[in-house]
Amino acid sequence: MGKVALAAIVSLWVIPTAIMVNHIVPEPYMDEIFHVPQAQQYCKGNFGSWDPMITTPPGLYYLSLAHVASLFPGFYCLEDASSFSDMCSAVFLRSVNGVLAVVFSVILYDIVTHLNPTINDRKAMLHAVVLSLYPLHWFFTFLYYTDVASVTAVLAMYLASLKKNYWFSALIGAFAVVIRQTNIIWVLFVACTEIINISATHGKKDMKTTESYVSIKHGWGYATGTSIEGVNLRRRKTVKSGDTIKQSSSSHASSPSFSSGFADEIWTILLTLWHMKWELLISFGPFLMVLVAFLLFVYWNGSVVLGAKEAHAVTPHFAQMLYFSLVSVLAQAPMHFTITQAVDLFHMLFKKSRPLLFFQMFLAVVVGILSVHLFSVAHPYLLADNRHYPFYLWRKVIMAHWSIKYLLVPVYLCSWLSIIHMLGKFRSKIWVLTYFLATAAVLIPAPLIEFRYYTIPFYFLVLHCNNRDDHSWILTGTLYTGVNIFTMMVFLFRPFHWDHEPGIQRFIW
Repeated sequence: MGKVALAAIVSLWVIPTAIMVNHIVPEPYMDEIFHVPQAQQYCKGNFGSWDPMITTPPGLYYLSLAHVASLFPGFYCLEDASSFSDMCSAVFLRSVNGVLAVVFSVILYDIVTHLNPTINDRKAMLHAVVLSLYPLHWFFTFLYYTDVASVTAVLAMYLASLKKNYWFSALIGAFAVVIRQTNIIWVLFVACTEIINISATHGKKDMKTTESYVSIKHGWGYATGTSIEGVNLRRRKTVKSGDTIKQSSSSHASSPSFSSGFADEIWTILLTLWHMKWELLISFGPFLMVLVAFLLFVYWNGSVVLGAKEAHAVTPHFAQMLYFSLVSVLAQAPMHFTITQAVDLFHMLFKKSRPLLFFQMFLAVVVGILSVHLFSVAHPYLLADNRHYPFYLWRKVIMAHWSIKYLLVPVYLCSWLSIIHMLGKFRSKIWVLTYFLATAAVLIPAPLIEFRYYTIPFYFLVLHCNNRDDHSWILTGTLYTGVNIFTMMVFLFRPFHWDHEPGIQRFIW
């Protein structure tokens, strides 16, 4: 019942907003001028046609064909469409993302309940509704972009993996890559995190087995009247070995209570990989096949992107990680800017030795300064296109004075510190590192500052923070709603014109 109610709630804002957008902006806008005509070519059966300006694979167009095919018989019977290609207008193509937004909310609900088995339906629905309102996701629900399809496919893959349907998960992951190439990173991330979970579970089973053995041994000694000290040397060594295993395995649980070091986590994973190598190969072999297929594609294509290769060349853009941290913290402001969070961060920092703390802070500041100084990319699209909000943030904030980008480094670092602390409460060190590396692999090669690129890593972040404070979620949902209303009103009702180009221009994320 919760899923049906959730789908109904999301539909209550998707349908009227889509109608309003299509009424005011019926023609393709921005990137839609590439995607809509390409999808229309597929509707006509011209699968050999390809616009060289499109950078992403045709996964969204395949979804659109399936969507239109499901609607065509009804419209044909009502005589509202005389041919299949008539159904491929911008309005119908945009409706694909509307349907996916509803599906996405249900996927969020399932993930929330799976990661938090004790959460009740009301809280799970609240989390799913608020996350469905996330501004970057919400806005592009009403345009024909690849973002909604991409994040839906990635989280569907993750949900299938959580349910141990690894082959199905890899199949969805393959399709996610066909929607957007960078999703190959999330395919690997999902496989790695599930192996981490298996390692933790394997360690717990070893611990229980060892505890049972020790219990039986003590019981035997009591029943026979033999003291523990009276057993032979070989058995005493076995008990010591068993205790060692118990202590090691108990420290690898994926809960935040363990106190083991990072090296212990790595060792547990390596042991699991060795002892369960054939089982893991069978379960995760499909993920490996997806990776191999992707590498063959890159070799054949000569690049990760399909079109406009010069404008989207891989560029080391380390500052992206800094921007992402601040954007993500601001998007979760009611959860990060609290007294409890500040106190926790204070205790986390000052429980360390003073020299180690100063060294780590100094190293982080140096890396941050080098990132913004040497690896902060001003893409031509960013500098020339004043229809995007990053254009104004870049000019009015970051480049307002030469010192601003350096003064923001401590803010970025505090943002990452808060993120890592929140994740560290509920995830192991190796999980947090895997998430950080996956996010870096997606964002650092991207030369263009696009907040849309932050959507998938943001969702993985917030889903694993396990915040159950209803007030924080309600406040976050209120902020999201305010931002969504503002951005949509500006998009629809504050158009402007360029002197050098005809047509109406609109502000967009």
